[in-house]
Amino acid sequence: MTAYAAIPGNAATARYAAKKEAILGAATTILNRQGVKGMTLADVAAEVGLITTSVTYYYRKKEDLAAACFMRGIDIFNSLALEASAVTGARARLARFLELFFDLALRIRLKETTPIVAFGEMRALKEPLRTQVSDAFNDLFRNIRGFFDDPEFTGLDRREATARTHLLLEQAFWTVTWLRRYDVEDYPRLRERMFDILSGGLAVGARPWAPPALPDPTPPEAVAPDVSHETFLVAATRLINRKGYRGASVEEISAELNVTKGSFYHHNDAKDDLVKECFERTFGVMRNVQLAARELKADQWTRLAAASSALVEYQLSDHGPLLRASAMTALPAELRHETVERYNRVSDRFAGMISDGIAEGSIRPVDPLVAAHMLSSMLNAAASLGLWAPGLDRAEAAALFARPLLLGVFTR
Repeated sequence: MTAYAAIPGNAATARYAAKKEAILGAATTILNRQGVKGMTLADVAAEVGLITTSVTYYYRKKEDLAAACFMRGIDIFNSLALEASAVTGARARLARFLELFFDLALRIRLKETTPIVAFGEMRALKEPLRTQVSDAFNDLFRNIRGFFDDPEFTGLDRREATARTHLLLEQAFWTVTWLRRYDVEDYPRLRERMFDILSGGLAVGARPWAPPALPDPTPPEAVAPDVSHETFLVAATRLINRKGYRGASVEEISAELNVTKGSFYHHNDAKDDLVKECFERTFGVMRNVQLAARELKADQWTRLAAASSALVEYQLSDHGPLLRASAMTALPAELRHETVERYNRVSDRFAGMISDGIAEGSIRPVDPLVAAHMLSSMLNAAASLGLWAPGLDRAEAAALFARPLLLGVFTR
């Protein structure tokens, strides 16, 4: 029996089960806010009105508790996938999955059940728990990929099915960041709009996938003769994406580049300043791509496809990836608000392009804000393309990952 699942003899009692669930709920909330490294057993104990030694009765170590939070989230999504899989037909299966997920999101919002953990922090676990949790997540992934084992998807190869599975899961995970902006009464409508975009894409009519190329969006200073600071930004971005904001220490960032801590502080005042610069760099690249797409002599759908393609490709470039939005949750409060505002401006600019495309007739009449959130989710998820599809060619990446959202996941 694994460490995170160790259960004493009286586990069947309602009191024990209720306390354990309360601990998991408190730990998940803290984990989502502070990451694996930032969570402490003392913080969790205080959240549920216990002393630290009482929490260790349930979970001996912090890592055991963090792993249990991930396993709980995986179990929840597995139950959604299992119930949705019982429905006949690919579209009905997708609709049922979203219905079940939004029902869960509603119960979380109403505090009728505890939040779901942010899975991006899984890689911050230590071994052997990291492998155990990763294996369980991979099983969940395969269960969701079974959605695409349907005659409607005949012709999709394994990699294409994997990409669409990744896209679907990330859309669900990302809703946590934007559903807060809506009242619960809007959830049914939002679910319908999300299904409409996933199934029908954004384009009016059949469109070929041939987005025009855009100029390299890398900031000019990054390709100057002295690129040492850019090197630090790239290394920090990659490490934070992999281990989370708190999990990526100054020592590890320095080790990634084979330099001393002294060299780090020669180029950077502090870790917080470095992370802020990583976000500035990410926003700069995205803004450069959006503005370049605006200048194309083309309709708005083509501009949106070009921007999406360029940003997905950038994730696999020598200067990529971009910093994942999940890093924002662990930022100090004074940095977090400003960073969220900057991220929202990027999303709102996409919403404006979509709205203009609806007006001109190149983009279907979808909800522009929901579509922009979904586009941001896809681009954010593309930061990990290199992990689940190693060796993927940059040009292939956009067709594999961006195309299903802009043309619909049922497009072959």
